[in-house]
Amino acid sequence: MKAVVFAEHGGVEKLKYSEVDKPKISAGEVLVKVKACALNHLDIWTCQGLPGIKIPLPHILGCDIAGIVEETRSGVSRFKKGDAVLISPGQGCGHCHACYSGKDSFCAEYKIMGFQINGGYAEFVKTEERHLLPISSKYKFEEWAAVPLVFLTAWHMLVTRAQLQAGESVLVHAAGSGIGSAAIQIAKLAGARCTPLQAQQTS
Repeated sequence: MKAVVFAEHGGVEKLKYSEVDKPKISAGEVLVKVKACALNHLDIWTCQGLPGIKIPLPHILGCDIAGIVEETRSGVSRFKKGDAVLISPGQGCGHCHACYSGKDSFCAEYKIMGFQINGGYAEFVKTEERHLLPISSKYKFEEWAAVPLVFLTAWHMLVTRAQLQAGESVLVHAAGSGIGSAAIQIAKLAGARCTPLQAQQTS
């Protein structure tokens, strides 16, 4: 299959459009045909290299993936070939206390697809069934691919940490960013008042 790969850290010049092996799936796993994959800032940082963090090279970036189920293996029951899906980029072991309690980012084996695991800058990507979310035709694949990491981050800040309640006010810095625009939508869903911070005009 075709994929965008880098074999050493650096800028965009390190990215190569290459032929690589198509992922092989095992029991409980799903092969997804990538229809859209967003560019997240984490992709840029990963390509440049993060101090103290090593990832297997060569590597395929791409954290935010939307696509169609291409193939399944035994143990997969909720999805079938042709289903439109979003892949949750944060992936824990699924067996520890953190994962069972919904705090999988505290899992000792927690990894992010496109960061520590090969991601979606490819024709196909594999993942376990539990990391898939069904999506509708209400939005295009490109729009769905804009959802995963920014909404996870904004939800964690506003709902999990701040415990946002209806009627409260939220000040959103950089409201036009991915996380900022996600925060506005989550605040609206929670029944809060949202005030984007705008630059002051100076004369």
